[in-house]
Amino acid sequence: MRNFTFSTIIIAISFLMFSFNSFPEKTKMKETAKNAFIITIDATSINAFFKKYPKLKKYQKEVEDVYKAKQYKSIWYDDDKITEFGALLYQKVNVLKDQGIDSKMPYKEIIDQAFNESDNIDPPQMDTELLLTSMYIFYASNVYSGVDPATLKKIGWYLPAKSISYSKILDSLIVDTNRLNEDDNLLFSQYYKLKDALKKYRKIETDNLWQKITIDSATFKELRPDDTAVAIKQIRNRLYVTGDLKQDSKSNVYDEELMAGILNYKKRYNLKLNYVITRDHINQFNEPISKRIKTIMLNMERCRWIPTNLSKASEYVMVNIPSFRMFYVKDGQYALVSDIFVGNRLSETVIFSGMMDRIVFSPYWYVPNSIIQNELKLQMARDKNYLAENNMEWNGGKVRQKPGPKNSLGLVKFMFPNPNDIYMHDTPAKSLFEFEKRTFSHGCINVKEAKNLALAILKDDPDWPADKIDKAMSGEKETTCMLKNKIPVYIGYFTAWVQDNGEVNFFPDVYDRDESLDKLLYSDAVTMN
Repeated sequence: MRNFTFSTIIIAISFLMFSFNSFPEKTKMKETAKNAFIITIDATSINAFFKKYPKLKKYQKEVEDVYKAKQYKSIWYDDDKITEFGALLYQKVNVLKDQGIDSKMPYKEIIDQAFNESDNIDPPQMDTELLLTSMYIFYASNVYSGVDPATLKKIGWYLPAKSISYSKILDSLIVDTNRLNEDDNLLFSQYYKLKDALKKYRKIETDNLWQKITIDSATFKELRPDDTAVAIKQIRNRLYVTGDLKQDSKSNVYDEELMAGILNYKKRYNLKLNYVITRDHINQFNEPISKRIKTIMLNMERCRWIPTNLSKASEYVMVNIPSFRMFYVKDGQYALVSDIFVGNRLSETVIFSGMMDRIVFSPYWYVPNSIIQNELKLQMARDKNYLAENNMEWNGGKVRQKPGPKNSLGLVKFMFPNPNDIYMHDTPAKSLFEFEKRTFSHGCINVKEAKNLALAILKDDPDWPADKIDKAMSGEKETTCMLKNKIPVYIGYFTAWVQDNGEVNFFPDVYDRDESLDKLLYSDAVTMN
């Protein structure tokens, strides 16, 4: 009986071994891999990984934090297969250029092996797991965060830095992978509009539609309505390509259709609205499209720094220095848009934010000591009556200008306390708003529609009806209105901005900040989160 039982067992084992060896090789390997699939992630394995892949070392802390939040469980595998989310993230990294980013992840070629079905070489699963987590940190830091807060301060960007949690973002993306494509909770809404603009301008470049406007420099004269020239036909085509004209009649006559296109173009570039086409305009037309593309990319980067809740605030003021415009937004709508002028190159307006807490009507202007030393003393030396003639007086060892229509602050100022002593105010120099490039102040923001801004802000305040505001702005005495609710004020710097209708506005880089940011982003010195 024992011999029979032992023989039976031997036969059974032999049969099983024969049957197993009869399976196709790939099926056998797959079953083996599946049965053996266990990834143990701990501090030791993470340390070993970053020693093996030292170029990813800067992501180690973030990777450790993500796994700690995940209780050291695998993120990217479902049994022995990479999850759909892992595959989608890999696809997004492959088209990172669409996000306006020219960066390549280290060891990308090894990750490629994990997704290449025709490649017989797969990295170890532990390596793939940690490579994908590093790839996620690489993607999120580039797309959702941008340069680190210390670098932002170094380049003079003092708006509130956006704080992100890689583990929380990862959780939200796993739940809804569509957020990888667009999510206003992850990125400032303007970012996605610029992304669409980038796609449009890159297609223009690819299709070779950005053709040079040819003129004879020796004989060129300004182009005006009813003129005829080859350049007019070329300008017409350019305006059609950029969307300023709905069709291209190919006419070389400066007709009404082209007049409308020129006005739209000048509006988008914040130029003086008239029908004249000057040599400067031709030079602007002939700037390479690569410059437009780079401008869009740089402003996408700036959008990464903006907290996403900015545009969701019920009330705020935004100043865009390059556009020389101020926007008062209430309940998601533009309650007021006004032209402004800003600081000159020696006294650049600072990029920062504050909380407007009061409006001062018929204000005194306390002349800054720098102006007294550098300008006022020279004037007083030449003319002993200079202070009296300009409605100024000494007060406590300082010079101040008394309220009145000729006061340098105009008839109203808007205060948001800050260490830079910058605020918004009215101005008697209304003629300066006629200039295209308006960098005239000592750093403060001069508002063309200052009175209307006061009226808009106090519209719902029963204590400040319009007639009381008029009286307070009579210039007789200084009167302060403390706001019941403080209003956020953001002073930013965007040289490209997309309107709600999809039109792209380009503004002059008045402080050369695009050039500085370009060098920062596309040099080895850039530090990413």
